[in-house]
Amino acid sequence: MKLGVNIDHVATLRQQRGTVYPAPLEAAALCEKGGADGITIHLREDRRHIQDADLFALRKALRVPLNLEMANSPQIVQIALRARPAEVCLVPERRQELTTEGGLDAAGQFRRLKPTIAKLQAAGIVVSLFIEPDPRQLEAAVALGAPVVELHTGKYCDETGAARRAELKRLVAAAKLGHRLGLQVNAGHGLNYDNLPAFLRAVPHLHTLNIGHSIVARAVMVGMTRAVREMKALLKP
Repeated sequence: MKLGVNIDHVATLRQQRGTVYPAPLEAAALCEKGGADGITIHLREDRRHIQDADLFALRKALRVPLNLEMANSPQIVQIALRARPAEVCLVPERRQELTTEGGLDAAGQFRRLKPTIAKLQAAGIVVSLFIEPDPRQLEAAVALGAPVVELHTGKYCDETGAARRAELKRLVAAAKLGHRLGLQVNAGHGLNYDNLPAFLRAVPHLHTLNIGHSIVARAVMVGMTRAVREMKALLKP
């Protein structure tokens, strides 16, 4: 199983003071040293953390694949086509949210997503859809021609008790269905050092986990390289 490290919140810390540090590029290098299999960033329309320059600098310097999370926005699509990251993950985006809330409605936005996916794929970019663990959304991903889905794990991470167990069952069922449909099944959002082990024991067919906030938070205490190594150790069978 692979680990993609989301370094958005390194940029969040930088933007709070309008300084040039901490630099996402430096953080990414430390993530690579710690064993990260990929780097994830979200270029939001409001540019609250990652900036355009970060995207192009990372695209040039990284030794591991770059995964760009982005909304289906014409302006951001054009930037992605210029930068050509290894992968683009299409996500929903609202300006007032603290972080991405819920999965993309691939089924409901089919007509809007289809041409965007075609453009990105024509540029040699692998397209992933960040979706809820819902059969309708998985089937829409297949119909759209997206080879990868990232299952939204936020509800699993936020809930407790019976509600968490119910969400875990949904994730298990979605991973199994995605695998049967021929999709690469990734997952992410809210996963941390405490809730990850039970998730991994239950959910099959996972290819990559994209984890950010918990790793950056741990890095404040122990350093980025060690934080990534600790998370990688949890992924070992």
